[in-house]
Amino acid sequence: MKKPDLHTRLDYARAWVRGRTEHRPSVGLVLGSGMGALADKVEKRVVIPFQEIPEFPVPTVAGHAGRLVVGNLGGVPVAVLQGRVHLYEGASPEEVTFGVRLLGWFGVHSMLLTCAAGAVNPQLVPGQLVRIHDHLNLTGTNPLIGPNDERIGKRFPDMSEPYDARLGAALDACAAELGIPIAKGVYAGLAGPSYETPAEVRMLRTLGADMVGMSTVLEVIAARHAGLRVAALALVTNATAGNGSGPTLHDDVLAAGVAAHEQIARLLSSWLAEAAR
Repeated sequence: MKKPDLHTRLDYARAWVRGRTEHRPSVGLVLGSGMGALADKVEKRVVIPFQEIPEFPVPTVAGHAGRLVVGNLGGVPVAVLQGRVHLYEGASPEEVTFGVRLLGWFGVHSMLLTCAAGAVNPQLVPGQLVRIHDHLNLTGTNPLIGPNDERIGKRFPDMSEPYDARLGAALDACAAELGIPIAKGVYAGLAGPSYETPAEVRMLRTLGADMVGMSTVLEVIAARHAGLRVAALALVTNATAGNGSGPTLHDDVLAAGVAAHEQIARLLSSWLAEAAR
């Protein structure tokens, strides 16, 4: 039997989720490695495991709970993806971006993606928050490859401003008001799952990357294709190879996310009011 097209599958998943909750979120959040605890702060929340949602891919890596949490955060109706799937898990680009597309289908108009990142720029240190203002798609693929469905987005979406300037400025302003240091940088997205070699880090630095990770860029492309406004926040969890930091361990990445949880929660709760406008 031929698999239904993406539009049909999104319609089916949306109808199923709407049958589980009366919440109608306007802002979406995607929580990266070790940052999932923020979803526990959502009030009046409805929690739906990914595996219960038709067509929804399920994460297999530690630090990604795999739940859709819908409710209110900071007085704003939100839909939170507590975890994500990655290319390195064997997921296709369409599967990697299905959750972000579903949030848009569900009514979200603005979105903040969070992720863990390694520091390519030696001035960035573990524990630092960085607003992503541009990216390098070095994954070797794109979620828009293949036939385009005009009901989802245009064939050739403009990417001159992948990250919304107003949402980004609001992150900066909220951070300043709360006394939370925040930098700005370019994120390089790689497929993973191996961490980068010293030579690869030197290459990334030459290309203009400040950070590197294994997520986010495909989701941003899909979100912009759907006309969603996007902001992104990276937590620097480790130095990269060749920076004198020793080996990079996934457990250390998760621990850094947990340590920064309260700071990130304060920042996002303040930012949501601006994003909801």
